[in-house]
Amino acid sequence: MASVGKILRRTFLIGSAAIVGGVAFGVYKVRQPAANPLAPGDGAALNPFVMINGDGITLIAPRAEMGQGVRTTWAALIAEELDVGLDQVRVIHGPAAKAYYNSALIGDALPGRGYDKSDFQHNLGEALGEAAKLFSLQVTGGSTSMKDGFERMRAAGASARETLKAAAAERLGVPARDLRTQAGRVIAPDGTEIAYTDLAAEAARLDPVETPLRDPGEWRLLGADQPRVDMIEKATGTAQFGIDVRLPGMKFAAIRRNPAPGGGMAGFDDYALRDMPGVEKVVDIGDGVAVISSNTWLAQRAVDAIEIAWTEPPYPAETDALFDRIAAAFEDSPNSTMRDDGDADTLPQGATELTAEYRLPYLAHATMEPMTATALISGDGAEIWTGTQAPTLMAMKVAGTAGIDTDQVTVHTTYLGGGFGRRAEVDFGVIATLVAMEMPGTPVQTTWSREEDMRHDFYRPAALARMRGGVQDGKAVLLDAQVATQSPTQQITERMIGMPGAGPDKVLVEGLFNQPYAIPAYRARGHIADLSVPVGFWRSVGNSHNAFFVESFIDEMAHAAGRDPLDFRLELMRSEHEPSARCIEAVREMSGWTGETPDGVGRGVAFCYSFGTPVAQVIEVVDRDGSIHIDKAWIACDIGLALDPRNVAAQMEGGMIYGLSAACFGEITFADGAIEQGNFPDYEALRMHTTPKTQVQVLENNKFMGGAGEPGTPPAAPALANAIFDLTGKRARSLPLMHAFDLAV
Repeated sequence: MASVGKILRRTFLIGSAAIVGGVAFGVYKVRQPAANPLAPGDGAALNPFVMINGDGITLIAPRAEMGQGVRTTWAALIAEELDVGLDQVRVIHGPAAKAYYNSALIGDALPGRGYDKSDFQHNLGEALGEAAKLFSLQVTGGSTSMKDGFERMRAAGASARETLKAAAAERLGVPARDLRTQAGRVIAPDGTEIAYTDLAAEAARLDPVETPLRDPGEWRLLGADQPRVDMIEKATGTAQFGIDVRLPGMKFAAIRRNPAPGGGMAGFDDYALRDMPGVEKVVDIGDGVAVISSNTWLAQRAVDAIEIAWTEPPYPAETDALFDRIAAAFEDSPNSTMRDDGDADTLPQGATELTAEYRLPYLAHATMEPMTATALISGDGAEIWTGTQAPTLMAMKVAGTAGIDTDQVTVHTTYLGGGFGRRAEVDFGVIATLVAMEMPGTPVQTTWSREEDMRHDFYRPAALARMRGGVQDGKAVLLDAQVATQSPTQQITERMIGMPGAGPDKVLVEGLFNQPYAIPAYRARGHIADLSVPVGFWRSVGNSHNAFFVESFIDEMAHAAGRDPLDFRLELMRSEHEPSARCIEAVREMSGWTGETPDGVGRGVAFCYSFGTPVAQVIEVVDRDGSIHIDKAWIACDIGLALDPRNVAAQMEGGMIYGLSAACFGEITFADGAIEQGNFPDYEALRMHTTPKTQVQVLENNKFMGGAGEPGTPPAAPALANAIFDLTGKRARSLPLMHAFDLAV
């Protein structure tokens, strides 16, 4: 493989992809595209997404691969229009650059319930989404990758195809309209074939040709199951995650911070390290220390030997006291009332009133790969190698930490060993930069222990809900929902841009206000708790707790009304959102739901509309010698357009398992201000033998494309809790379930 160019400021090294004599193509739906961040160091004119040279075709993907299959589907989007096979496209992650902004993020944040979105609202969201370019929002999150790339990547592939045909037309002296393409070659009417790789240099001299996209009826790849492009690397152990980075002369660091996140450090004594072999430097990182050594194990042993005096955190020291503060938020005016249909203050005459309170704990992200980053500080600037969901934000924060300009920072995004929102934060990169600044010219990899990772997370906030409802003549007539919790949105806004969040927080009440239930009186209010426990975006964010509140209470309402819980939901949905109703019908058919279960078996149903995708789940549990086993699961989702159905199904199943793990075992608790959980024995997850046999059906009735990575999580906890109620007659109003039930482990 050919050599690559030299890294320069404002440029990006294309990894192992050769770019000398290559051409890249990129088409944007913007009048003034952002500057191309790629530079080969040898003069070839490039555009940001598709590069073709003598070695083949390379997709420069701007979205992080963290197991969700984004590289595969983005490659299929390019390959579909470029007339090549998926196996002909290599994929690497692009640099931190404005050109790779996420065009779907802002549109998804617009007000509205989502499921009733009009064509005008959809088009407005797409138009406003281009504003993400102004803020350099290169972010993988919000289940937006396919919505962002669906047209942009096909346009890039189509432009590449037609420009290559134009180059071939010049060489052969025939009209471009008489040429066709197949399997990476341009073919003339007389049968002459020219490989794309042979045309790259000539195509580089032409202006990119724009052309209409192909009709879906002509698709070869999209809409069909595709083999994962990262499969071989991950199966053989050659895939490079952040923790796998190795550079010449590299050193290794471990950290130890205040076990009460938010607390500081009064001082430390490193006397015990003076005779410890391998220790090269002790670094004060503000709320703790780091030790640089010749390997990670020695660094960890050394940092654990330091005596440190900690200061108290700025929040109540015990879990119950934290919940008292959360409950106090109900006494204040709501931050938002996103839905207020009918008269929720008045119970209709003759209706039966129900009330319930629910409580959910703080949760850690618990990614399989702990936080890690490798930084190199030199006279030319800074380089950082890490798995990040937000490269441009990482570059800005590294620059601020190192006291340099952002354009002096190069971010190399590796595979992510799990993200779930945790790697949208930048703290692990900032700490790695602080450590590496102590050894200029030497790359230093800073790896967090599992305990540091779990005790210095940005947690899914604990939450309380107060629910009030009314049923009459077998129907729901009133739903008044209140939630109190911390605001991840406000905290993240302040962390990232230094400004306090303000205004109604839609994310706080998502999954609460925007469910497609035609209830005459339906009100949803959100109250923000004033606490400084560090919180952030956890897979499915507000939907993760609000779906539990709504779907548990809907189940209680159904039983109070004397109705089958599945039919009760279906009746409420039919007139409100037909694609959601069809998801309920699909899980009824898949599971053979009759509303009756034999002794020793329990079934529960739950639903959540989130990220543009309605998802219904049925969970079946069985009693085996007094222990509750999660035996089977059925999932139906409607993503609108399934570009890779098998991958969508995998995401739904994975999201459900993540939600079931949290429902059964997940909690972060506090004692003397410190986090009590430190490793997986304290923070269990489902294992292979406790994971249910699962069937997934992917529907395509939804009007617009929805997300896949997060919507499978919200219905999992309430479906399980409702199944356990069906089995035991005991209603779970708090999680994790392990405290009230004997669960199989």
